[in-house]
Amino acid sequence: MIALLLALGSSLAYGCADFLGGLGARKAHVLRTVMIAAPASLAVELLLWPLLGASFSTATLAWGAASGVASAAAFALLYRTLAIGPMNVLSPVTALVSAALPVAVGLLQGEHLGATALVGLPLALVAVVLVSAGHGTGTARPSRTALLLAFGAGAAIALQLVFLHQAPADSGVAPLIVGRAVSSAVTLAAAGLLFRRLGPERPAYGMSAAAGALDSVANLLFLLAARSGDLAVVAVITALYPAGTVLLARTVLAERLHRGQLVGLGTAAVAVSLLALT
Repeated sequence: MIALLLALGSSLAYGCADFLGGLGARKAHVLRTVMIAAPASLAVELLLWPLLGASFSTATLAWGAASGVASAAAFALLYRTLAIGPMNVLSPVTALVSAALPVAVGLLQGEHLGATALVGLPLALVAVVLVSAGHGTGTARPSRTALLLAFGAGAAIALQLVFLHQAPADSGVAPLIVGRAVSSAVTLAAAGLLFRRLGPERPAYGMSAAAGALDSVANLLFLLAARSGDLAVVAVITALYPAGTVLLARTVLAERLHRGQLVGLGTAAVAVSLLALT
């Protein structure tokens, strides 16, 4: 139950971070938003160091760095995927892959699921797809390149979570610090190389910094959940983060929730209830 609650908190924090990051990216180039969010995220993790401790063993450095590279790759592939479109097809593909891959890893590592979890996990995967899908089914068919990018983005997101889970349990927040330092260096280097293409618009500093801070909180809650529960269950619950994004969009921006998203939210509630009984 503790792992489930932590995973739900992680999902909510990821959803809020994506919402704020998306709003910030409307005001300026997305890399300008990341240039603010990444240092803010690293600062939060450094502040957590004295509270939760950190042990920088060789294994921690390796797994943390791997998660950072995967995080940077996820960022690049995801935005390239959404730029090609159609979003209402590619977003669910990315979300499904990001949820399914950690489930497979967890089961291969010997995690055993109860009867209710065997029902709840597939329902949660269905909910991930429904909630992340946009309006309508769309008439445009994605190209092979777009589908490959969507699979790549989902795999990169999943690998980030799996790599964090593989870090030693007694390493504290060290994997997060290392991973964020690596991903920040990669994205800031990319921003430097593409500086002339970023445009003159200034980012929304407060919104971007809040998105980065919430992303760190989400990573921390996921790490704690994965250390106290099964990766297969924790990863799927965390992958429900689009629910937080669409609910915030409904509350703050008055965006409509489409029928499929409402069904997805209901399915998510049933899935979480079943997993809580596990």
